[in-house]
Amino acid sequence: MSSKTYDRIAPLYDALDFAYEVGWKRRLRSLVFAGTAGRILDAGAGTGCNMPLYPDGSEVVALDNSAAMLERAATRAARLGRSVDIRHGDLLDTGFPDGHFDHIVATFVFCVLPEPLQEPALRELARICRPGGTIRILDYTTSRRTPARIWMRAVSPWLRFAFAARYDASYESRLPAAGLETVESRHVFGDMVKLLVSRPVSAAARQSAA
Repeated sequence: MSSKTYDRIAPLYDALDFAYEVGWKRRLRSLVFAGTAGRILDAGAGTGCNMPLYPDGSEVVALDNSAAMLERAATRAARLGRSVDIRHGDLLDTGFPDGHFDHIVATFVFCVLPEPLQEPALRELARICRPGGTIRILDYTTSRRTPARIWMRAVSPWLRFAFAARYDASYESRLPAAGLETVESRHVFGDMVKLLVSRPVSAAARQSAA
């Protein structure tokens, strides 16, 4: 994922996404953080829209590859009075140690990752998630309902232009190859947005499968 698009739109991002955020995204973000605690990675944190939902007492790292988006995230953290470790970095090579995080969340991130980068990104998240920890993805999925599918097709050109994003990213099908197993998979906004919870497959399970 190139940071150039998001460096360019950073000053406008929250305004462009405002209707979605107020209308339904904010409510769904709370589902992602339910039951989380400890050391958490907000992967692809952007302007920090998840920050109001960070669990009290948790230690959160907000990671993104757009410096301009992170500048706005830092401003948001200060306004909210949140202590957040804000870092500029790449989801494909985060630099964190193995098993570093109790939970990892990625909200509307995989829709902007090119298909060849989906599995490498998931592999990196699996590597830095502790055994028994969770990786929680909230993202778009193609609707099976004809009216919704037609609408998604109609607005796809705008989504690509404004956010370099798409509705049909294949992140879920790549979990097994990335060393992850599904804990929960459910639609949370019609059948257009899905909450996907996974965890790293244990070494014993990998050996058994082999």
